[in-house]
Amino acid sequence: MSHGSAGSRRIYYGVFAALITLTVVTVMVSYIDLGLLNVAVALLIASAKASLVALFFMHLKGESGLVWGFALVPIFFLALIIFGTLLDTQLR
Repeated sequence: MSHGSAGSRRIYYGVFAALITLTVVTVMVSYIDLGLLNVAVALLIASAKASLVALFFMHLKGESGLVWGFALVPIFFLALIIFGTLLDTQLR
């Protein structure tokens, strides 16, 4: 198993710290009553955390456009499903 350089370790530690920070922010925001925005804020924070994981730990940051296409198409459909569900919830 190859070990990364000190610079790449620093990046991974920084991403880890960002993920921990975003988790703490998620917990703190859950105690604030934002009404209908609670779900939107939670999804926004979760999307930021998922993006960090995909970019750095799944190594998508340096991949080709084809790999990005395979990664982004399912995200588009997930966003479509979430938007449809939220829209349906609002119109009931």
